[in-house]
Amino acid sequence: MQRRVFVRDSALALVTMGLSPTFLRRTALGMALPQGARGKILICLFQRGAADALNIVVPFGERAYYGMRPAIAIAPPSRSAGGIGAIDLDGFFGLHPALAPLKPLWDRGLLAPIHAVGSPSATRSHFDAQDYMESATPDNKGTSDGWLNRYLATSRTCEQCAATPFRAVAMTPQTPRVLQGSAPSVAMNSVADFTVRSGGAQAAQLEALYRTGSADLIHGAGTEMFEAVKMLRAANPQRYQPEHGAAYPSTQFGQRLLSIAQLIKSGVGLEVAFADIGGWDTHVNQGGATGQLAQLLGDFGASIAALVTDLGDRMKEVVILTMSEFGRMARQNGSGGTDHGHAGAMFAIGGAVKGQRVVGRWPGLAPEQLYEGRDLTLTTDFRAVFAEVASRHLGATKLDALFPGYTPAAMPGVLR
Repeated sequence: MQRRVFVRDSALALVTMGLSPTFLRRTALGMALPQGARGKILICLFQRGAADALNIVVPFGERAYYGMRPAIAIAPPSRSAGGIGAIDLDGFFGLHPALAPLKPLWDRGLLAPIHAVGSPSATRSHFDAQDYMESATPDNKGTSDGWLNRYLATSRTCEQCAATPFRAVAMTPQTPRVLQGSAPSVAMNSVADFTVRSGGAQAAQLEALYRTGSADLIHGAGTEMFEAVKMLRAANPQRYQPEHGAAYPSTQFGQRLLSIAQLIKSGVGLEVAFADIGGWDTHVNQGGATGQLAQLLGDFGASIAALVTDLGDRMKEVVILTMSEFGRMARQNGSGGTDHGHAGAMFAIGGAVKGQRVVGRWPGLAPEQLYEGRDLTLTTDFRAVFAEVASRHLGATKLDALFPGYTPAAMPGVLR
């Protein structure tokens, strides 16, 4: 292979793996971490499309809920038909029956749903709301970086992990908004994609060519790309086997969470991980205990449960935080679905989580309690949740840099 062709193909590889020359210069050589070097880990999971909070964390104790959703409401636990009613959590709230894999996490004190949470922005645009949540600057479209990238640029939980190219990894085709910015991060579809596309004979050619070529920018980037691939291969995640009987779904989301477990256990210095799952825009035929939403939640719940099971005792160091750009309208629409709403729900999962409780002040669903007369009212700003996890779990101290223009009046109390 001629050098100019190889340079072109290698540059393409850098783009497809989410690796930039700037990133590679900052993580050059000496990437192997000391054995046992690790810190706290945050895994953020984004439900893109506006997940229906009221059918995910079901307020079965709220009479108005059933009046507004005659065809899609989840039955109370005591009156469930065929065992497919809400899974009782505290006598008022319950999980959608498709989230049954998450109930053992509640029982172990690892799970805390957060209700009536979201952005103070009034937008019902998916694009804008996702941008505001990932930048953590509601109604400000001028923010250039994501809040997790700002965390990476200002803090770290493991001093020895600072040089690893795998400190922040998104299991996505491109770098998500939340990780865009000056701090380096990697985007990949899977661990297998990262090693296969840059491995084998091409990797050997890459090493030979760039280790003997001129020391220009492309040479440096190619060398460092090879070192990153070599580091991951040395950790041997391709031979990874889930532990403790964990069974990941064969879905894209399930396999991406498996890849996150691979990276955590491979000891490559992972501190922040991100994955997303789409399909939550359920305007038509949403279904109730069964149907479209139930299928999505089945994948979502089973994948998260597998990850927690697989990580075992490592969950003491891990917090999983789920989110969606906004919730859905309290009333069902004429197409058997729900339209764009306002406040939503999140899940916090981990050993540091103050579990077995639904976090947040419940606003009620009576007509006078609804936002703009139609939606679940916001009582917890999502930035308060992010700020608590960033400070109390990751140890961030510069919250004004992470969340410009915002100071939480109080932490929601998600963590112990």
